[in-house]
Amino acid sequence: MSVIVIGAGIVGLSVAYEALQSGAAVTIIDRDPEGDKASFGNAGGIAVTEVIPLSVPGLWKKVPFWVLDPLGPLAIRVRHAPHLLPWLWGFAKVGTPSEVRRISGALASINSHVYDDLVPLFNKVGLANDLYRNGALTVYESESGLRRDQPEWDAKRSLGIEAQELSGSQVRGMEPALGPIVKNGVFMPQWSHVSDPKKVVDVLRNWLAANGVQIMRGQVDRVDPTTDGAEITLNGGRTLSAAKIVIAAGAWSAQLANRLGDHVLLESERGYNTTIPSPGISLEREVIFADRKLVATPLSIGLRIGGAAEFGGLKAAPNFKRSKALTTLAKLYLPGIKEEGGVEWSGHRPATPDSLPVIGLSGPSRHILYAFGHGHLGLTLGPTTGKIVGDLLLGRQPCLDAAPFSVARFSQKGRRL
Repeated sequence: MSVIVIGAGIVGLSVAYEALQSGAAVTIIDRDPEGDKASFGNAGGIAVTEVIPLSVPGLWKKVPFWVLDPLGPLAIRVRHAPHLLPWLWGFAKVGTPSEVRRISGALASINSHVYDDLVPLFNKVGLANDLYRNGALTVYESESGLRRDQPEWDAKRSLGIEAQELSGSQVRGMEPALGPIVKNGVFMPQWSHVSDPKKVVDVLRNWLAANGVQIMRGQVDRVDPTTDGAEITLNGGRTLSAAKIVIAAGAWSAQLANRLGDHVLLESERGYNTTIPSPGISLEREVIFADRKLVATPLSIGLRIGGAAEFGGLKAAPNFKRSKALTTLAKLYLPGIKEEGGVEWSGHRPATPDSLPVIGLSGPSRHILYAFGHGHLGLTLGPTTGKIVGDLLLGRQPCLDAAPFSVARFSQKGRRL
């Protein structure tokens, strides 16, 4: 069986890995296979505890304050706002208690398989020593902040997530670099992080190439079904065919799906970060600063401080004032930090309104499959998505109910969004 995977990020590489394990002849095509897209510069967390969707009841009350802050945690570019309206409507529709419960159950189900799929892949390709299972901390500036989030923590616990409440002194006992602004926190032992997201994709890509996967540079303009498979058309007109084609192009995937007739609600949720090679402090685990909506991750290449959600489309230039603002906020929590030499970055998270990825068969053809829309969980869910798609490529039943991730939820017939 021949398989073409469109996209060389962590999801596409994981799909290629599983297809190769099944004996397929695999080709990966990407405009920039070694580039700095979302898999290159993400925060590095294996966030298996993140099972609550972004759209929850009452969120609308906070959005105006976030948007009005020019360097706040949420931004919508004015020119892109009209294009964003269908996505925002879908986002609002799923922010009900019943929908949050349904979506949380689906996320908990897929996240429960993460380590079963990720650890063997890491061991196989030479990344066994690049996964740090030290948990993560979510910290707060006040007791009221923790109480505000208590319903979310209770919901997570009901879905099997371990969450241990700590006092400020207990938090600083685990991470002495944190300052007195931290009054309490929650420890999540199931969380982990990697040494360097770029290293993960580089090692996996090189392993695939060494084991027979062909990696091509090219821009795919369209995907079309054929009688017994599918074909892609590259920019310039060249066509390539295969028995199966998997679209795993991150935030760019909707363009290809829409041309097939699957009108997916997918937006670029741009994130920003700064990686400081010599920060002058050390952390043992990822720390999430709940009140200010940013994270800090200790990587082998330095301390990465990231966050923000900016909706401006795929073509808008980045606003690196956001990276600087995040670093300034981090100083409130990490008073000893030195920011000299920091490297700024931004990347496009592929965001769906319901926080669920799109995984499974396309509408028009069983020979064309989807694997995109993972939002903040691309690195977390890459290997598990690869496993699901690998099963579907061979006509096997996946190890979980994949119906919540189907593209059918965007269609008139199966509409939830």
